[in-house]
Amino acid sequence: MITITQRRFLPNKLKVTSWDVLAPYFNQLVERPLNNKHDLEEWLKDRSELEAFVSEDLAWRYVRMTCNTEDKELEKAYLFFVTEIEPQISPINDKLNRKLVESPFINELDEEKYFIYLRGIKKEIEIFREANVPLMAEIATESQKYGSIVGGLMVEIEGKELTLQQAANFLKNPDRTKREAAFVKINEKRLAHAQELDELFNRLIALRHQVAVNAGFENFRDYMFAALGRFDYKPEDCFAFHTAIQQEVVPLVKQFNAKREKELGFKLRPWDLEVDTQNREALEPFTSGADLLDKTVKCFRKVDDYFAWCIETMDNMGRLDLESRKGKAPGGYNYPMAETSVPFIFMNAASSTRDVETMVHEGGHAVHSFLSKDLELAAFKNCPSEVAELASMSMELISYDGQDEFYRTPEEFKRAKEEHLEGIIKILPWIATIDKFQHWIYTHPKHTAEERKAYWIELSKEFGTGMVDWNGYEHVQTCTWQKQLHLFEVPFYYIEYGMAQLGALGVWRNFLTNKSKAVMQYKEALSLGYTKPIGEIYKTAGVEFNFGATYIKSLMEFVKAELNKL
Repeated sequence: MITITQRRFLPNKLKVTSWDVLAPYFNQLVERPLNNKHDLEEWLKDRSELEAFVSEDLAWRYVRMTCNTEDKELEKAYLFFVTEIEPQISPINDKLNRKLVESPFINELDEEKYFIYLRGIKKEIEIFREANVPLMAEIATESQKYGSIVGGLMVEIEGKELTLQQAANFLKNPDRTKREAAFVKINEKRLAHAQELDELFNRLIALRHQVAVNAGFENFRDYMFAALGRFDYKPEDCFAFHTAIQQEVVPLVKQFNAKREKELGFKLRPWDLEVDTQNREALEPFTSGADLLDKTVKCFRKVDDYFAWCIETMDNMGRLDLESRKGKAPGGYNYPMAETSVPFIFMNAASSTRDVETMVHEGGHAVHSFLSKDLELAAFKNCPSEVAELASMSMELISYDGQDEFYRTPEEFKRAKEEHLEGIIKILPWIATIDKFQHWIYTHPKHTAEERKAYWIELSKEFGTGMVDWNGYEHVQTCTWQKQLHLFEVPFYYIEYGMAQLGALGVWRNFLTNKSKAVMQYKEALSLGYTKPIGEIYKTAGVEFNFGATYIKSLMEFVKAELNKL
């Protein structure tokens, strides 16, 4: 078991039932005199403890709500926090930030240790506006509606009521008629809610744009670059990423599709993209959540004992909910717990190879939480997505050394590995599409739903291969963006996956050359939390923070060579 750090500032049995419970501790920090450097550092530790407690309280409310979207009391508890507690915290946090930067002793703090933290604090002060506090609460309330709408969607296939995640397994069925039928049922269910989701998204766009304008920004895109602390790259770098993906990755995806079309012997339709081209049944790498957990521990142990220990510790502490079921929110996540440092993994496993990828991905996030748990301040552990996703995506690849645990034969594992590597290449154009879509959405905030659909189709052509026949289902294609929950819940959090994927391929390339050194560098990088710039963390991991065309081309050639070995 892990040792939970004892509180020094807050009572051990503190429970958030109202703002009045928390207010005295925030006010004490606001009013406390800071007479020297020692006082300031002690104040920072106490503030960190309070922030960690509040963060974990919110985390559990979110976790419980997503584990059971049908329990309205759980939803009520979450909404209470985001509408009653967070709006109270925002202005007082601004006071605390200003108290910190106005302290004459700030210049005595270790510059190297606190540089990243203070840089972020100054940016928070710069963009904070009191008028945005109620808007942020409204945005949080609206965005959680996406999970409530989509999480409850069920379809009946072959006499069974299935979640959309479970139904998606039929898209791998060798029987083309069954694949098409599943595709139609899934998308009919989605389309029944398309207008509702369009209207929800319109409300979110309007609210987010107002937040940006209030903060003095021309648009929400520019506001989010500041809010996300994107100090290490600009929108122009994202555009360069889009171009590089279109030039260097899309042609490779086209080769995959040409091969698929040739092996299947017919023109590709939207339901032909996941089926095994040799008409083999879909792989079933595990039988239940318990089996998935057991095999994950064995898999991780083959790579590094510490990785396995992390997952076992989470299991012992009840920090896993793995299986798909009715009423559970869609998707998967690893939610860091800022106070106890033992995160929670949530996913919708339905016995597919994709679930294995999700489990080891979220396991990478979890290992990151453990490796950074001893950093002094909670803020030091709060990594930007570009770093967080490097942890998870690298784990997907380096855990190949143990993923044979999930498969009965070497041939099955080889097939799964090939699917995964091709999937990595195929997801990059989708990432570029989603990111470019968001740039357009928020720099054109007055657009209509029809204009949004038209632009989505334009992007689908730009980053697509042109080899999939959507005839008769064009109306479905115009709404495929609605599957991406990030657009509704965490705007602009998506290109990080692409940047981190490039870094992860570099980590794996190093791993194939020198396993022990690559694992050591990986662990050292994750242990830094967010105490160094992104580029330095990547360098510690032995890779470049680089998304230029030349670098991407070299990585694509590497992956293609590895696929050829299979």
